[in-house]
Amino acid sequence: MERQGRIMTEAAQAYSFSRRAFVLGAAQGAVGLLLAGRMAWLSIAQNEKYNLLSESNRVNTTMIPPRRGWLIDRHGLPIANNRTDFRVDIIPDRLADEDKERVLNLLRQILKLDDEAMNRIRLDLEHAAGFQPVQVAERLDWERFAAVSVRLPELPGVQPTRGFARFYPAGPAVAHLTGYVGTPTAEQFKATHDQLLVTPGFKLGKDGLEKMLEPYLRGKPGAKRVEVTARGKVVAELATRPDVPGRNIRLTIDAGLQEYAARRLGTNSGSAVVIDCRTGETLAMVSMPAYDPNSFSDGISHLEWSMLSENDHVPLMNKVTQGLYPPGSTVKPMNGLALLAAGVGADDRILCTGAMRVGTGVFHCHKKGGHGALNLKGAIEQSCDIYFYEMIRRMGYDKIAPVARMLGLGQKFDLPLNTQRYGTVPDSAWKLKKYKTKWTIADGLNASIGQGYVLANPLQLAVMAARIASGRDLKPSLLSHQVHLDAPALPLASEHLAVVRDAMFGVVNQGGTGGAARMLVPGVALAAKTGTAQVRRISMAERRSTGVLKNGQLPFKLRDHALFVGFAPADNPRYAISVVLEHNGHTVRNLDAPLIGRDIMTYLFDRDRALASLAQDEPTWGGDIATRMRADEAAYRAAHSPKPASAATKTDAGAATDAPAVEAATNVSDAQAEAMATRETDPGDDIADPNP
Repeated sequence: MERQGRIMTEAAQAYSFSRRAFVLGAAQGAVGLLLAGRMAWLSIAQNEKYNLLSESNRVNTTMIPPRRGWLIDRHGLPIANNRTDFRVDIIPDRLADEDKERVLNLLRQILKLDDEAMNRIRLDLEHAAGFQPVQVAERLDWERFAAVSVRLPELPGVQPTRGFARFYPAGPAVAHLTGYVGTPTAEQFKATHDQLLVTPGFKLGKDGLEKMLEPYLRGKPGAKRVEVTARGKVVAELATRPDVPGRNIRLTIDAGLQEYAARRLGTNSGSAVVIDCRTGETLAMVSMPAYDPNSFSDGISHLEWSMLSENDHVPLMNKVTQGLYPPGSTVKPMNGLALLAAGVGADDRILCTGAMRVGTGVFHCHKKGGHGALNLKGAIEQSCDIYFYEMIRRMGYDKIAPVARMLGLGQKFDLPLNTQRYGTVPDSAWKLKKYKTKWTIADGLNASIGQGYVLANPLQLAVMAARIASGRDLKPSLLSHQVHLDAPALPLASEHLAVVRDAMFGVVNQGGTGGAARMLVPGVALAAKTGTAQVRRISMAERRSTGVLKNGQLPFKLRDHALFVGFAPADNPRYAISVVLEHNGHTVRNLDAPLIGRDIMTYLFDRDRALASLAQDEPTWGGDIATRMRADEAAYRAAHSPKPASAATKTDAGAATDAPAVEAATNVSDAQAEAMATRETDPGDDIADPNP
């Protein structure tokens, strides 16, 4: 039986039609809303994006590198500034292979480039990333720059730019303080995709203050805008957006003192630091020899890099903060303060006979026949080792270490420098943790004269001198807006500080070991302590067979370090100083630490006298810094007969203070110090300073 069909009434048909019309209308409405929403999104939310894309088809924008902020000294004199720079670059992506030789030959003709420059450009083009500009020439005169500009239609890929180049008026004298700027690397661009990094002429900080203060010094780029056709033809020049210069930063440094100290170090491998005893401001921070930051900013050749890397005086190292040295006898005033705080009387005497036996070892004083009976003042003045051996044997070095840390040794300072190494202030807990062995009497004796495990950098030694001079917990500063005023008093008795300051006055002015440092400025006396730090052991066999070899008889790397710390005026301290000379060995009088320290301090009180003394001595060292550097480079070139590519190809090998040569030098120094500190004392071995 067939199923009866459903009867569709007119009302049902109307309902079905209405329902379908509603669904269809809703779908159409949704699509309409979607389209309207999309149109609103594109026209409102994405308005800026598409305006920019549209504008980019019509307007060609070239970024203008911002003018870098200046580094200025405490008096407003420039330490790092900018000067107008006309330069020409090639953008490899825009230079077709078939045009390469024609363009290069035309540039050679216009700019009068020599063979070395052409070799360098070709090699740089081969190895450059396509987006990274290759420098053709910079610091051009107006005539040559204009000649390139008018012939641009013949020079595809060539980009002339008028900008600003970094300039360091004092050159090598400020190299390790300021660092330098350089072209960003491809890795830096890939990490940030900041178009400024591939803008011709832009350079950023690579080392020193230039690197650490980059966010403040950089500024904001400008933009040059031109209207172009679809084929790139210029129609009109539009308004240029000016750059926003970086911030000028005032340092605590005295530029004149900085340059004088660098020159006064002469041919030494060493450093000098001067600190204001009232505020902790760092007035000079010099490491020599150094490189010329102007050359580094331009991009140095592989030859120059090799020359600096192979120099045994390690000019790439900032010795002020990266160099660690046994402080030698410069710690004796500090040790004296610790002994007084531990209960030793200022007039307690020790008999010095010239040697002291401990177990199977013999510890010698620098004076073979001994000093006789000495109190603390006499021991500091005469730099008597036996006094400190015996007193610290009685008291234990654990009584000395806290005062050493209080006065700045082993301390990290809040400075915009990324190269600080902190050294070591040892004690029994430190040795047990590091070597899993107990502290010995010999360890304490070694440390008592600033040898053994004790290591410090020159900045820490200057802080030590400033804190002894002021009696306050001074913090060194480099930025004028970050000076740490109102430093609290150190927890040391004023009468103890007076005893030690008087002893340091006697070192220079009352027949002590530092008489050579006596100042010739009327009314100004210098209080100081000299020091010598051994880097080798002197065996009894050497003493008996040949006698202790003089430093002049030894290779450079085996000579003693020479050190000097002090403050002036002695009766009302204003300035403190440290001078550390690597392997100086006291071999040349006018290049020795006491005279260098004296002359640098003289500059602060009588500039004309200090400059006259320098003018007399400098010619005996081969001339000023620039003259000696030119002579060294000429000698290196002559000895190595470099290939043109080595002399021409530029390198951006990273920060100078991170160079492999610096790492190698610090590793050697650390190994040397470790060997001196950890070797068991053989009978008759002498670790005392042979000179005070």
